[in-house]
Amino acid sequence: MGHNNDGFSAVGLRRLREVLARHVESGKIPGVVALVSRGGHTHVEALGTMQHDGGAPMRRDTIFRMASTSKPVSIAAAMVLLDECRLRLDDVVDPWLPELADRRVLTRPDAELDDTVPARRPITVRDVLTCTFGLGLDFTSLGKPIMNAVFEQGLTPNLPVEVPEPDEWMRRLGTLPLQYQPGEQWQYQIGSDLVGVLVSRVTGQSFEEFLRERIFEPLGMNDTGFHVPADQLDRLPTLYAPDPATGEFFAWDEPKNGRWSAPPAFQGGGGGLVSTADDYHAYFQMLLNGGTHQGKRILSRPAVELMTTNRLTPEQNAARTALAVNNVHISFGQGQQGGWGMGMAVRTYRGDYAPVGQFGWDGGSGTSAYADPANQLTGILLCQLGYSVPSPAHLMNDFWTTLYQAIDA
Repeated sequence: MGHNNDGFSAVGLRRLREVLARHVESGKIPGVVALVSRGGHTHVEALGTMQHDGGAPMRRDTIFRMASTSKPVSIAAAMVLLDECRLRLDDVVDPWLPELADRRVLTRPDAELDDTVPARRPITVRDVLTCTFGLGLDFTSLGKPIMNAVFEQGLTPNLPVEVPEPDEWMRRLGTLPLQYQPGEQWQYQIGSDLVGVLVSRVTGQSFEEFLRERIFEPLGMNDTGFHVPADQLDRLPTLYAPDPATGEFFAWDEPKNGRWSAPPAFQGGGGGLVSTADDYHAYFQMLLNGGTHQGKRILSRPAVELMTTNRLTPEQNAARTALAVNNVHISFGQGQQGGWGMGMAVRTYRGDYAPVGQFGWDGGSGTSAYADPANQLTGILLCQLGYSVPSPAHLMNDFWTTLYQAIDA
């Protein structure tokens, strides 16, 4: 039985619009831009407004803060360096990241910071690219000494401590022990930011310059970067993080004078990008095409296969599985994809309507982007609502549930 590539059924697309409209009309989602594509057919819905109490309408070219949906795109810079043999997967990172030489590792994940043993081996490029280098944001360790230190040092994008410029960020990272031995455990976020520093030091360019030259410009991703130019700020909606108790809309970031209105001190591959539905579509389409875009090769096919297939053992992935399954009240049921490749989740079991092999990720600012090789399908959902409430997760869930029914064509 071959896959037909007729795109989507008209009935399915109508239902998709109705489901999105229901979320917007509920008053819980101010606005949304959704892009779906299959077999050369692309369909876009833009509903609602730029602010929760009105303002300009959402448009196809609205610019969104991608948050963790930055991860699948920013990793591509490192894959270029693998393709060009400027990095090798099992190279030790010490020549570029000397701050991470001679690591100490906590005796237990919740140990005091001075209760350590020497690392069994150095950190490798592979550890960094798969987020298994030994330190990360661990939602099950909040309040433990190592997580407190990570927050106090401004090593993750958490207010009020500003994330410092890359060399100072590395210096601070180098003062902390690892929570796990290198290669032992998948951990979130810090590895994705570390990739950007690694790329910058290998290339002698800023992370953004290298991404722009090798990924954004060849793909025509003209609205993607680490801040929004002043003359484009009217395309950026207000970002809300509603009060979890009351649901009241709290403006977490305003476009004017906000966190994305000027170039940041730290170009965070883990969550710093702004982009549009069409820019992200070009990127995920390139991955579905095995690394090419309009006849131009961006990444090798093996590099794409490495990124978009599972890299983790069950042991490395155990903590993430536990978070997804046992903390659904925190994750809102997101993250039940199973595996992780490089920079993105990869479905290794069929836990919902999407098949095994689907790859991509979600962002805490209300963003979601996945591609599915089995159906040659891409879906991108962008809103301006943080995960302080379940609303954006429910919106995403309904988007994917409805989208997969629309391929009956």
